[in-house]
Amino acid sequence: MARHNQLGKAGEQAACDFLIAKGYTVRETNWRVGKLEIDIVAQEPQANRLHIVEVKTRSEDEHYDPMQSITKTKIRNLVNAANGYITFYQLKMTVQYDVMILIGKSPDFSIQFIPNAFQPPLRFCR
Repeated sequence: MARHNQLGKAGEQAACDFLIAKGYTVRETNWRVGKLEIDIVAQEPQANRLHIVEVKTRSEDEHYDPMQSITKTKIRNLVNAANGYITFYQLKMTVQYDVMILIGKSPDFSIQFIPNAFQPPLRFCR
């Protein structure tokens, strides 16, 4: 496995551990529908809210904002994947899109959790 893939896997595991420690239930990791993927699907304790979590892992702070990689295309893909997940499991839940940024090396990641990092784009009908 390539070094960056190992870092990404370790980051996703640390992100799951972080969410579990906060009381979330991790329902899925790396869930796919077609070519789209959700890093983590989690659920809040005692809430009817599904969390779609995008994980960005970097080995060091390279003066690069990982949020820059959350482009309009990435948002559209996450929203479409979340819709696929909800449809597949026939869920009636609200959805929240979160981002986790992990910087460092396993197991000593610095973790930044950004709840409700973005809203799905609105579509207007004419």
